[in-house]
Amino acid sequence: MIDVGQVRKGIAIELDGKIYQVVEFNHIKIGRGSAQVKLRLRDIKGGGVVEKAFQATEKFNPAFVERRPVQFLYSDGEKYHFMDNESYEQMELTPEEIGDGVKYLKDGQTLEVLMHDGNLVSVEMPIAVVLEVAETEPGFKGNTATGGTKPATMETGVVVQVPLFIQAGETLKIDTRDGSYIEKAS
Repeated sequence: MIDVGQVRKGIAIELDGKIYQVVEFNHIKIGRGSAQVKLRLRDIKGGGVVEKAFQATEKFNPAFVERRPVQFLYSDGEKYHFMDNESYEQMELTPEEIGDGVKYLKDGQTLEVLMHDGNLVSVEMPIAVVLEVAETEPGFKGNTATGGTKPATMETGVVVQVPLFIQAGETLKIDTRDGSYIEKAS
């Protein structure tokens, strides 16, 4: 058991039968009342973020979450196949288990899976991926008063808003958290 004073950003705890990772914490002292700690928690399996307040005397069960590097091998249409980089063991995941990261997967890509008690809990995509533009309309200089954007379909099928100067065949860095264009990749 760990008490509220030992809770830090990034650690995993078990709460209400779920595993949460602490995203943010604030210690609050209210006048004559007892101290409280406000935690912002991310559900590791579901991905949702919740905020909860706890008394300074509460204790939590730590959750031991192991990170393992895996390589994406292929998709058979229904499941996505990965290989553990250390044990070479293969695992299958459904699109629901991967979440929005499915839109950014390409063969040979390395990512991390989170394991708890030997069970796969979730997949963590890298913050940014490099993808090639499969198709986009030509952009014409002078169309807009400010820097404009246009849709571009990437090699994985995801559509991203990109600046007008981007052409088909170029490689771009894309943010997997919100699907936005970051920069041209060299």
